[in-house]
Amino acid sequence: DLLKKVGQRIQELRISKGLTQVDLVGKTDGKIDTTNISRIESGRTNPTIYTLYRLSVALDVPLSELIPND
Repeated sequence: DLLKKVGQRIQELRISKGLTQVDLVGKTDGKIDTTNISRIESGRTNPTIYTLYRLSVALDVPLSELIPND
């Protein structure tokens, strides 16, 4: 399922950078809340492209890194 793969990728990147969900919220200037981060990472919500963009900026990776290409 695409949403689960995207969520897992975001979680992997966040953890690899030593960030908690709260830290990631801080890096988005509070534009995304922890509940939404949790739902995205678990694949329970369909994030907008703008939300994915904000997460890519916060994680300091290209947007394409968040989308699986398989």
